Amino acid sequence: MGLFDRLKKGLQKTAKVLNTDVRDLFRAGEILNDEHLAQFERRLIESDMGVAASMEIVEELRKKHRGRTVVVEEIWATVQSKLHELLQGQENVEYDAENPLAPLNMAEEGPTVILVAGVNGVGKTTSIAKLANLLHKAGKKVVLAAGDTFRAAAVEQLTMWSQRIGCDIVTKESGSDPAAVAYAGCERAVETGADVVIIDTAGRLQTQKNLMQELEKIYRVIGKKIPGGPHESLLVLDATTGQNGIIQAEVFSGIIDATGLVLAKLDGTAKGGVVVAIRQKMGIPVKYVGVGEQIDDLQVFNPEQFAAALVSE
Repeated sequence: MGLFDRLKKGLQKTAKVLNTDVRDLFRAGEILNDEHLAQFERRLIESDMGVAASMEIVEELRKKHRGRTVVVEEIWATVQSKLHELLQGQENVEYDAENPLAPLNMAEEGPTVILVAGVNGVGKTTSIAKLANLLHKAGKKVVLAAGDTFRAAAVEQLTMWSQRIGCDIVTKESGSDPAAVAYAGCERAVETGADVVIIDTAGRLQTQKNLMQELEKIYRVIGKKIPGGPHESLLVLDATTGQNGIIQAEVFSGIIDATGLVLAKLDGTAKGGVVVAIRQKMGIPVKYVGVGEQIDDLQVFNPEQFAAALVSE
């Protein structure tokens, strides 16, 4: 499948819900009224698109179609256009879906450091492996740093992925200081002339103050070893968590100065609209989306394609 087809497949649960809503509420030949629009707004909110974004979409429909005969294709076109605008954000971010490096702030010289954080169980380690694979296939020399030293299984998983991809990995014994792993990963990248070092961190809840302080320490240590690092601080969110993802994003962003989001598990949710809510409220660009379980199922986030996939049948 092509990139758009894979994105469309990953979002098919959400798209099915939205398509059903539109078919139920907007019937060809009827006059579009306020009751239809109010019901559609409720459905959008239920898809976790957020109140503010849902109101903006409905206001656009009201402005262009209220009091007119319903033409379903025109309704969809308006929804898609507004979704695209909201997903771009005020910065008008529009990444090239064909270029896996397009979303990344690459260092002008020396290795680019990518710090990755998130709560437990969001798919962080798998997302790191997928990102490493993207970079490796683009010809970049990658080093992984297994900073989740609390879970031996996480280190083993990342080691397995590194062997499969064909990239270097830095590990330390279980219980080691995660900041020391991050430092060692940066050191290895400098010594070997690697292009990118990706640093995994232990999953943690945003309410665990000691672990959040540890994350802050990792962030500081990276900057001491590689000036300007981390060049990317990516927060991995599980799309199936819905609105709770916004709370996570707000807290983590303050600790690691998040530069972008990776949305995992989009293929498992009927609430893919949360991407719109997070993008609008946080002002942090979505950089990559996970649309499946395979190593190649990480895609550059492209607002236009995402909006089209959300409303496709």
